[in-house]
Amino acid sequence: MSYRSDIWQRASARDSSGNTPSDSPSCGGIFDLDAKRDTLRQLEERMAAPGFWNDQQNAQTVVQQVKTLKAWIEPFDAISGRVQSARELEEMLALEPDEELSTEVDRETTALGEELEAFRLRSLLSGPDDFRDAQLEISAGAGGTEAQDWAAMLMRMYTRWAERRGYTVDILDLSEGEEAGIKGAVLEIKGLYAYGFLKAEAGVHRLVRISPFDAQARRHTSFASAFVYPVVDNEINIEVRDEDIRMDVFRASGAGGQHVNKTSSAVRLTHIPSGIVTSSQAERSQHKNKATAMKMLKNRLYQLEADKQAKKKAELDATKADVSFGSQIRSYVFQPYTMVNDHRTELKIPDVQRVMDGGIDPFIEAYLTQLGTPPGSAAA
Repeated sequence: MSYRSDIWQRASARDSSGNTPSDSPSCGGIFDLDAKRDTLRQLEERMAAPGFWNDQQNAQTVVQQVKTLKAWIEPFDAISGRVQSARELEEMLALEPDEELSTEVDRETTALGEELEAFRLRSLLSGPDDFRDAQLEISAGAGGTEAQDWAAMLMRMYTRWAERRGYTVDILDLSEGEEAGIKGAVLEIKGLYAYGFLKAEAGVHRLVRISPFDAQARRHTSFASAFVYPVVDNEINIEVRDEDIRMDVFRASGAGGQHVNKTSSAVRLTHIPSGIVTSSQAERSQHKNKATAMKMLKNRLYQLEADKQAKKKAELDATKADVSFGSQIRSYVFQPYTMVNDHRTELKIPDVQRVMDGGIDPFIEAYLTQLGTPPGSAAA
């Protein structure tokens, strides 16, 4: 009963309509459901107005805003209804105990507790770009073939994580290793709040294991980096002048033999003012590869500009060059023991295989909670 009481207490904070299933400290800000309902009503009135679709660019912006608001309001209302139903069942149990019904209420209470925590976590995603799709870049660091295999393992981990959340994953660029693994990859992960969650994964990831590529079965330490950018939608105008772009074409790399592309379909774009370089070789068409590389470039330029505006401009090139010991955000130890340790939050999970199969939500949650906790206060 004490656990049930805790859940009801967490669900007791209400908006003016009498509902709100969260004890989130941000209820007055991003979590203000009354304001969200008002905004949604106004946007839906705009969508119903004659001529709304005449301006496609503006219409797409409004549609995205509506989707984002509904992603808050609809789960909120669903949880509120389930909380009310569970409370009514508990009141019935108080009058007439029933073991089977009590078990059902306990099961529902546990499920509601998990959903309330997920809703609280969503309240931490308050950044202006958190709702966007994510562009994830993975690069092998120090360690040769072992590091390239590690980069491929990370790519699989993030793909599995995305699939579990119902997100879709597109490979925009992939550079295979000479013997195994990958030198690097660029993925576009599509789904609401993909960027908000994946921004917690940006940094250097360290692997410690007995290398399958070492005939003497020695323990190796390898590194790979993950960098995350919000995917820029069409409504955001990122101006890229033709004279600022240098385009190089080359043959797409592959496993060799019949897989080698005989034509120069791969494209590399260099943005001269910023020095940013993007490339794509996933398609056989040079035109499609150029379009993909341009999209990647715009995403990078948008993030760079956002960093400047927030006065948090990072030296991305310098950081990417330092994919080595001492710079990691997380360590994955396979031998002599198993442990995944996040060095920012100090969260440790011994089941490394589960993590590698996409079970990274605890690390993301711990990071976002730490990020959203004011200095000097306890985490929620």
